[in-house]
Amino acid sequence: MKYLLLIFIKAYWFLIPKSKRKKCIFRVSCSNHVYKTAMNKGFIAGCKAFKYRFYNCRHGYEIFKNPVNNEMQIKLRNNEVLNQKDIAERFL
Repeated sequence: MKYLLLIFIKAYWFLIPKSKRKKCIFRVSCSNHVYKTAMNKGFIAGCKAFKYRFYNCRHGYEIFKNPVNNEMQIKLRNNEVLNQKDIAERFL
């Protein structure tokens, strides 16, 4: 099953050019993150990573500057807050 997921992601990379893919809010793209997770930790972990990214890498997030450390942060739909190092460069 793990290899089926990896083949699906590779097919996605091959068939859909980067310019046509949806832009990810995370620094490491969703497909790369799921691929690496599935490769290193297995099918179940890859599916969990996909579910997490699919749910949170959509509209409904808020970008703000933390007044304490003057760092950009993003609040996801599930109310989790990501630090600047995890946010895609295009948002900063």
